[in-house]
Amino acid sequence: MSTNATTVSAPTFPVLSGGLWVAQGLLAALFLAAGAMKSTSPTADLVANGLAWVANTPEALVRFIGVSELLGAVGLILPSATRILPWLTPLAAAALTLVMVLAFGMHAWNGEYTGLPVNVVIGALTAFVAWGRWVKAPIQGRS
Repeated sequence: MSTNATTVSAPTFPVLSGGLWVAQGLLAALFLAAGAMKSTSPTADLVANGLAWVANTPEALVRFIGVSELLGAVGLILPSATRILPWLTPLAAAALTLVMVLAFGMHAWNGEYTGLPVNVVIGALTAFVAWGRWVKAPIQGRS
């Protein structure tokens, strides 16, 4: 009597995976631009360009936020694209979600209510990438 073993593979979600890649690319571009601006521009220029919160924030913290956003942008793309340590992508997305939660709180605390919807949308997108790449459509590492 012979038995046929069947192999069950993880389901694939090509539309979800494509949507995640689009979200990752858009978020990476956004955080790359924002991080470059915060980590290199003079404080006066940042305030003049609409980042009023910078005037009341230590410069070292502004630079730290900028560098964190740059690293997050790289983390959204590079690990998944190279399939080297791809678990870093959802980790980067989760960290950027935390950045958006903190930004929301800081803007609300300072009475800067017009930027709050932007924090919500970007935070939702980063949370979507974190969930998607951890749970529904993870990228497999190289074997």
